[in-house]
Amino acid sequence: MGGYIYKRVLLKISGEALKGKNDFGYSAEAVREIVEKIRHIVDGGIEVALVCGAGNIWRGINGSGSGMDRVTADYMGMLATVMNGLCLRDAFTAAGVAAEVFSSIPMGTVARQFDRIEAIRALESGKVAIFAGGTGSPFFTTDTTATLRALETDCEAVLKATKVDGIYSDDPFKNPLAERFSRLSFADAINRRLKVMDSTAFSMCSDNQLPILVFNFSDSESMDMVLSGDTAKATIVS
Repeated sequence: MGGYIYKRVLLKISGEALKGKNDFGYSAEAVREIVEKIRHIVDGGIEVALVCGAGNIWRGINGSGSGMDRVTADYMGMLATVMNGLCLRDAFTAAGVAAEVFSSIPMGTVARQFDRIEAIRALESGKVAIFAGGTGSPFFTTDTTATLRALETDCEAVLKATKVDGIYSDDPFKNPLAERFSRLSFADAINRRLKVMDSTAFSMCSDNQLPILVFNFSDSESMDMVLSGDTAKATIVS
């Protein structure tokens, strides 16, 4: 452990990561694996903020696509991210890792309302700060939540956990000739309409010079490598 070039980062994981091989919901084994990977870097001195999607429970865009009001569907997705935050906090606690959930939507009985100063204090004390409830407004993805919270809490990079080792020109599972990029500019990422993050998230990071590191979360070495400055198994957008 050690040799990291970052002190504080925001890790964005998908809700699907929590369901493992299940069709939906949670896999206890998958959740434990996520916690162990994060504990490893926390033990190495990294301050970790965490945003988790809700795809294991609900996707607002799917609800609106089937006739539901978009705003209602998005709020349902925000509430689902709070459920995932509570699941992760419980798993961190069971593993002996201090963690706290901050929700953008007021729900004081289950999570603290997001407060920038309190979130930074939690990070400085070694806690994993889990940001849930999206941005608190509809029409924004959890990618945008991740970049917003990263900027608000002075993170040095956004780590985007995916199923592949970086950003490709096409879906590498469908196109074996897809090109992997080791480095991209924000302009390239936006102009190429690469789907790894939404354009709002890319634009926010670009405007504020916040690098995005895209890596394969299932690869046991990748997160350590990118935190150490090695992008041989990742893509850096900067």
